[in-house]
Amino acid sequence: MITTAERRARLGTAHRLAVPASGALDAADAMVALHATDPATIVLSVLARAPSADVADVEKALYVDRSVVRMLSMRRTVWVTPRERAPVLQAACSRDVAARQRRLLVQHLTRSDVHPDPGAWLEALEERTVAALNARGEATAAELVAEVPELRTPISLPPDVVQHATSRVLNLLSADGHILRGRPLGSWTSTQYRWSPTGSVWPGGMPELDPAAAYAQLARDWLRTFGPAPASDLQWWAGWPITRTRAALAAAGAVAVDLDGEPGFDLPDAETAGQPRPWVALLPALDPTPMGWQRRDWYLGEHKAPLFDRTGNIGPTVWSDGRIVGGWAQTPTGTLAVRLLEDIGAEATAAVHAEAERLAAKIGPVRVVPRFRTPLERELAR
Repeated sequence: MITTAERRARLGTAHRLAVPASGALDAADAMVALHATDPATIVLSVLARAPSADVADVEKALYVDRSVVRMLSMRRTVWVTPRERAPVLQAACSRDVAARQRRLLVQHLTRSDVHPDPGAWLEALEERTVAALNARGEATAAELVAEVPELRTPISLPPDVVQHATSRVLNLLSADGHILRGRPLGSWTSTQYRWSPTGSVWPGGMPELDPAAAYAQLARDWLRTFGPAPASDLQWWAGWPITRTRAALAAAGAVAVDLDGEPGFDLPDAETAGQPRPWVALLPALDPTPMGWQRRDWYLGEHKAPLFDRTGNIGPTVWSDGRIVGGWAQTPTGTLAVRLLEDIGAEATAAVHAEAERLAAKIGPVRVVPRFRTPLERELAR
């Protein structure tokens, strides 16, 4: 039987919270991928795991070395993952996301009466957009619209919303692996990006993998970071149907384990973590650690209400030895306000406040407001 204490110990080690990461690449690799729907999450997730890193180090990995790349993948979420793992995510998750988004966009184009053959019209528009981006090497959405005016074609979305096709087409091209999000237009908290051809990272295009092999590899990677865990957690995290999840676990060589009376899976060569040194961490909103499992009681406890929004997005959290013990927020003056939701002792409490000061210094003058705000974050940020 694998106890909750063992799962918490493995979390601390595998997630580079008890054992620090060396930098952005190491942090992203340890977590399979870092959440990137909120751009600030990427930087803050690295800073929490790699004490020697700073914002410039994260930007260098993303935009100079390209050792990590930003891509649309699991659950139609934006992630940052090591360049070598990106083809796995593409074959295992992004390909399906692109297929669903293409069907939906064609439905909207049909409803908008854009063209007698909306599918062919969309493919031609994509080809012109990629060609324009290849010619420029890098471009903003506005620059691409200037080159390909059809990107501004209005489309009708239910119930009665009209928007230009630009963002939908660019996101579709991204999900299909043709283009990549690059450096933001503003600071590292900006949600507007420059776009680059995929060939700027992989000459000749991103390698194409067999989907079944990619499913198995992603299941192994997930178990290495988030195991042991129930199959339903992997199913939720990857956005897969249950039949695919079961097949991927079997192909990955996963073995059945007992999680304190609940069935779960683990890698056959997984080692007992042992008790790591005491640790604390301040993780940002949507960090991949708290968002790695659907069933969260074993590390969340009774703290869901103040830390999650109404749609299931988690805010900034305080961790101690494998469990959530509080939340935090950046105030208008730049300090990090912390609230512990339970007594963790004087030593751990002092470590939490020291970590808040360290992280505030790393963030510097930038003001971070989470994209999805939670009750405790809003209260502390006043």
